[in-house]
Amino acid sequence: MTNTKNVLLAAVLATLSLQASAHRPWLLPTLSTADGKEPVVLIDGAVSENLFDFDHMAMKLDGVMVTDPDGVSTPAPAGVTQKSRASFELKMPKPGTYKVSTSNVTMMASWKEGGETRRFRGSEEAFKKDVPANAVELQSGSQHARIETFVSANKSSNGALKPSGVGLEMVPVTHPNELRAGETATWRFTLDGKPLANFPFSLVPGGVRHRGVLGEIRLSTDANGQASVKLPDGGWYWMSASYPAGLAKGAQPPGPNPRRYSYTASLEVLPE
Repeated sequence: MTNTKNVLLAAVLATLSLQASAHRPWLLPTLSTADGKEPVVLIDGAVSENLFDFDHMAMKLDGVMVTDPDGVSTPAPAGVTQKSRASFELKMPKPGTYKVSTSNVTMMASWKEGGETRRFRGSEEAFKKDVPANAVELQSGSQHARIETFVSANKSSNGALKPSGVGLEMVPVTHPNELRAGETATWRFTLDGKPLANFPFSLVPGGVRHRGVLGEIRLSTDANGQASVKLPDGGWYWMSASYPAGLAKGAQPPGPNPRRYSYTASLEVLPE
């Protein structure tokens, strides 16, 4: 007989995955200005039906980090949150590339307590505090979500691009601020620092609302975890990947504590 708690946990994980595909989260540099000699860029964060349109809800800015050209990460500056968008100004005092990113882990669990089934959904910190480690019939799972974008001041650099070695990551081979229509770009995908071979991911151009079709470009890595593609027209693109890939609807990853991972990035392709 199928374990009821496993079914419930699988349903929660599947729901999170479906929500991620229906409503696309993104961070996007939208406006560049100058504060004296210091470049400033406006970063928008939203979750939308149509890519890069403010048509659903604002992204929470809690946990957004900025990695500077020296590889030093600090919390993003305070911003403003409205109904459908959240924004903050990023000053770039150092020349080079900055990575703006968020990496969140949502934990789910179910267990028996006093003859009743208890359930939990929240952060890793709350999980450790609220879920008894020795709980009866404890079943747990997690959703790891990483969202990124990149912006350069005066020149490109690589200090901010070093992977953490934790979770699902896109490791740029071609610099993310040097993508140009008609040229070939290469990316590598890793899970906990190890290359993901034959791993599917996709690129979706912005402007879905006016185009009328998704326009998804489906790609897959080679045996070394790398994929190359000749870039199409210029514009902003949404890169999307999830692991494990190809799970049937409602299925859960293997193992007693199933984990799902998602990665998205907003990438600009410059015109020819």
